[in-house]
Amino acid sequence: MSSFADRLNAVAAQSEALLAQLLGDAPLPGETARPERLVAAMRHAVLGGGKRLRPFLVVESAALFGANRDGALLAGCALELLHCYSLVHDDLPAMDNDDMRRGQPTVHKAYDEATAILAGDALLTLAFDIMARDEVQADPMVRIALVRELARASGLGGMAGGQMLDLAAEGRFAGKRALSEQEIVTLQAMKTGALLRFACRAGALLGRANATQLAAMEQYGAAIGEAFQIADDLLDVEGDAATLGKAAGKDAEAGKATQIAALGINGARAKLESLIEQADRALAPFGPKADTLRTAARFIAERRN
Repeated sequence: MSSFADRLNAVAAQSEALLAQLLGDAPLPGETARPERLVAAMRHAVLGGGKRLRPFLVVESAALFGANRDGALLAGCALELLHCYSLVHDDLPAMDNDDMRRGQPTVHKAYDEATAILAGDALLTLAFDIMARDEVQADPMVRIALVRELARASGLGGMAGGQMLDLAAEGRFAGKRALSEQEIVTLQAMKTGALLRFACRAGALLGRANATQLAAMEQYGAAIGEAFQIADDLLDVEGDAATLGKAAGKDAEAGKATQIAALGINGARAKLESLIEQADRALAPFGPKADTLRTAARFIAERRN
């Protein structure tokens, strides 16, 4: 695990440095200016926190196929920017109405709601700007595939659609009803799992994996995506705000649809273990080369924040 921790921390440090560079003050060709307050809010949303798990999964999945590390890190940072946009918007009063994120005030609290909305919008569009750059992968067809898959993972049939299902499950638009376990799995596969699946597929696409290899990475990504959400739900029930860096117990308070609500804590823990086994089986064709990704699955299941 120490070797895994070293690799995770190395990618986190490299991601932090690259993200700071990407969120610089100087406008790029085609940009007129970068408003100071907007840049500051974007940096507040992105820098100085988080494990950078999504860039790590892109980098390590790419390494499995011998892809260029610098390109994979840039692609991972594009994904991280998009993930951070989703957190900014998710924290807004109209969504989850959170005051704290990663141990600091959320963007709408540190600035204001209008700035938070624009910061999220700008992070989202910057993510696609970066993913389309030549430095990510020299082959334009690979970059097109990455942009298309990221759009689908984050949009109507992915993360944004999952957020809508989540709001509906809370009874925001009509009478509240209990979701079945499968409906909860679908919701979470969209809202949380889609970006984690994309991270694993992105590395494989960068390394020009074949269809069989891509399918294996899809299975691995789906398993860890579901495991991530169950672990997150368990932390909301059992964790504390100081460790989590955000309020705990909000899911039950809001009546959110979770697998804990459907299965109970013991049932959720059993399913979590089953998902780690699924992730391990998906990586079987790659042998020992995939050991870091195997450890990542266990890390996701056992994380404490």
